[in-house]
Amino acid sequence: MSYNYYVYILTNNSNRVMYIGVTNDLHRRIFEHKNGIHDGFTKKYNVNKLVYYEHYTNIWFAIRREKVLKGWKRERKNSLVESENPSWKDLSEVLFPSLFKK
Repeated sequence: MSYNYYVYILTNNSNRVMYIGVTNDLHRRIFEHKNGIHDGFTKKYNVNKLVYYEHYTNIWFAIRREKVLKGWKRERKNSLVESENPSWKDLSEVLFPSLFKK
């Protein structure tokens, strides 16, 4: 049986606020962020644009990576995002187009 875990980085529309999280279902979690399902930081600051993610099959590796990224200074986090997504596009638009259908 294969397991999937994701470490992900979200930002707001102006790319000024950043959030790093871990989940076992990236589609569900992005849906929750985009729809403000849970009260908290991301809802308060409208942080729902997926700009970076990494896939893991081991939860402990994913959790460890999340903690490492959270410990980085903002400049290093920006560089990581820009290494894979230089224009800071919302990756969820391509990964999960069903979230954007009206």
